[in-house]
Parts: sequence; structure tokens; C-alpha cells
Amino acid sequence: MLTLSRILFQNLVSTGEEMVSRERRMVFVTVGTTCFDALVKAVDSEEVKEALLNKGYTDLLIQMGRGTYMPSKVSGNSSLQVDYFTFSPSIADYIRDASLVISHAGSGSIFETLRLGKPLIVVVNEDLMDNHQSELAKELADRKHLFCARPQTLQKTVETMDLNNLLPYVPGDAKQVVTLVNKFLGFPVD
Repeated sequence: MLTLSRILFQNLVSTGEEMVSRERRMVFVTVGTTCFDALVKAVDSEEVKEALLNKGYTDLLIQMGRGTYMPSKVSGNSSLQVDYFTFSPSIADYIRDASLVISHAGSGSIFETLRLGKPLIVVVNEDLMDNHQSELAKELADRKHLFCARPQTLQKTVETMDLNNLLPYVPGDAKQVVTLVNKFLGFPVD
């Protein structure tokens, strides 16, 4: 019995086409400096990994922060390449290299990702006492700058997301506020 990969390989050989190396499409997951094991577990599930693979992603890199849950570097039957680490002095390069970012609802992670123009799924940590972060995530999702999920809805969010529906985030211009403050304080206005 021939497997699908063997059939595809034979078709490539029989048609004279060269095998092309796959385009790397990385998903970067960040929990910041917090412990958000629920997000790491959700991303580590075979269902979410399969959904990411079905969307064309090839690599999954998880920044797990202070969490204790250790994700698996093996991805079941799929070919998704998985790796993880706890902390890094800066995650800007990881965000820059990502094709998709899945993040906790910390404002720093959200705005850095949006500033870099990367598609973003924000996963709200429902275990936080004063969950003001969910308000920010919901507002930015309503404005179509990102997708918002919970750990238990992450798979469905990945499966149904359409990146073409996202709108670029344009940061506000603080120049008018600076001018007003300078006038009020008696400083020269440029």
C-alpha cells in the first residue's frame, strides 16, 4: 500500500519536477514573564497544532515564561516543527520573524506585535483577578486589528481566522497632546 507522501513523491519524480524546500511560516507564542500554562497547553494540543498545520504554518516556537507545563517538541502525525524556551532579553526578533503571533493579553506584547504589522491572536488569561487586559483585547478585536480567544477556543479561532479581514493598526499621534502640555507649562512650542 502506498502512502500519500510516497504517491506525491512518485508524482514529482515522474513529472520531472524538482522537490522544492518548504517555505518557513512560523507561529510565535508568547506569555511574557507570566505563568500562563493554559495557553501553552492549548497551543501544545494536537488539535491546535493540526489547525496551524492546515493553515500552512510549518514551525511553532513557544516562549513559556514562568510556566511549569513543558510542551512537547514532537507533533503527533504532523510535520509541524515545535520548539520552546522560557525567557529571552528581547522577543522583538521572534515577532519580526513570525508569520503569526499568539500572545497573552499584555499590552506590551500586543502593541509591539501590531506595530510590526504581524497577524495576532490574543488569548485572554481568565485566571487573572483584575482582568483589564481582556477589555483591551476585545476592543482591538472589535476594531479588527487582531483576533481574540480563550485557551478553550483557540483551536476554533485558528480554524476560522481569515487574516485578510484584519485591519492595520495605526498608532495615534501624540504631537497635539505634547503641544498642549508645553503651552500649559509655558514651554516654547515647536
